[in-house]
Amino acid sequence: MSGTQSPLERIRQGGRIPAHVAVIMDGNGRWARARGLPRFRGHAAGMDSVRDVIEGAIQAGVSWLTLFAFSQENWSRPAREVASLMRLLQRYVAKERDELKRQGVRVRVFGDRSRLSAGPSSSIEEIEAATAGGATLNLNLMVSYGSRAEIARAARRLAERVRRGEIPLESIDERALAGELYTAGMPDPDLLIRTSGELRISNFLLWQLAYTELYITPVLWPDFRREHLFESIHEYQKRDRRFGRVTAG
Repeated sequence: MSGTQSPLERIRQGGRIPAHVAVIMDGNGRWARARGLPRFRGHAAGMDSVRDVIEGAIQAGVSWLTLFAFSQENWSRPAREVASLMRLLQRYVAKERDELKRQGVRVRVFGDRSRLSAGPSSSIEEIEAATAGGATLNLNLMVSYGSRAEIARAARRLAERVRRGEIPLESIDERALAGELYTAGMPDPDLLIRTSGELRISNFLLWQLAYTELYITPVLWPDFRREHLFESIHEYQKRDRRFGRVTAG
């Protein structure tokens, strides 16, 4: 009987669905190079994967989806590639905003926005405002993001609160620091997916991934579809999450 089940049916019957899935979308450049195409064509192809994975997350019942779209380190790439990525961001907003709103997806963008030019910055504000009422899926897009910078920012914010006399130094603990991160109030990711087979975290959600289950797939991001998402969730459902504790027996 199980052999006739669709991947979606299998995970619906397989147990807990991860509330929060994070994805390092990697492999766009390699996908383009393998086809003799310029790198920006790989990034453009990856937009189709974003759309399909969002729809798959909704089907599966995932509540939070966090996508690593553009890192702080990516600013060091050739100016032409960075400009192409920023244009893609604007194109994505223009093309997907109304459909995301219709599907009940709330979009929020986190990272150092001070480095963004007026066009991309306005697009981000536009999609956040348009989808603010979404209650089906919370979609976090990490743009101009670096986890070490995020943690340093949180530490500065806490230090400033101590300096102003708002909180005592002794009150600073893990909960206080987590409350100053971009992800304050969100559950930590249950599952991290990294495409393209690379075995590293790449300065992504270092604090939040403390007990996250990792799933590495060789599939390049432009080839990743909802079936691959369902497969990763099925693998997650097999894991025994102990959070550092020892199970009885």
